[in-house]
Amino acid sequence: MIKRIRNTVWAGFGIGVAIPGVLVSIVWLIMHRFAFLAKADLLLIGCIGVNALLLKYFFKINKEHTGRGVLSATFIWAFLFFIYKISQ
Repeated sequence: MIKRIRNTVWAGFGIGVAIPGVLVSIVWLIMHRFAFLAKADLLLIGCIGVNALLLKYFFKINKEHTGRGVLSATFIWAFLFFIYKISQ
């Protein structure tokens, strides 16, 4: 199924935003449910780090444009995490 993804930057950008977005949402709920995880920002970094695995996979199967889209989404997620840390 993953090999049927079109080799476009926008497809990679959508994947790079959607997958960490779902993971960050789940982790955010868990962090606010359990008090001992309230300062566990490494969990959020791990959610964004999933994009590194996606990036490696897309470059491995020669979908460079999709990988570039994932990379650009990773920079946006990193910027959002930076803003989150500054606001704390």
